[in-house]
Amino acid sequence: MAVHRQPRFRHAVNREMLDEAPLAARIADRVTNFMGSWTFIAIQTVIVAIWVIGNIYLVFNFDPYPFIFLNLAFSTQAAYAAPLILLATNRASIRDRMTLEHAASEADIEEQQNERLLAGNTEILKRVEALEQRILQLETSILARLDSGRG
Repeated sequence: MAVHRQPRFRHAVNREMLDEAPLAARIADRVTNFMGSWTFIAIQTVIVAIWVIGNIYLVFNFDPYPFIFLNLAFSTQAAYAAPLILLATNRASIRDRMTLEHAASEADIEEQQNERLLAGNTEILKRVEALEQRILQLETSILARLDSGRG
């Protein structure tokens, strides 16, 4: 039976939320991940089919139609599933917020690096422009001397 595993992240933000989470939170994450899987749906479908068929044909005969005990089992499952899903959803939203904050911080660092590069490029362009002006002056001076030497 394959169980859906929680993905492992490299960033410290996600590692803290997953690996360093309290035991109850890790259990809630795993249970809700399993309950949201096709494996869970398939297992539950098989159990319900066996339950219904077994009680209809009186193989078990402990929960005859209208399957009141089965309804009680589903109600109990829902009573536990809802808070676990809310807990996992809250943890996912906290994890998402922390990830976005981390990404924003990284973007700020990259923006500062880009600004430094842009300032460096601007300085280089100013120096190139000054060199071009100096070359034009020298060229003009050389042409003037050549013209005066010919005349």
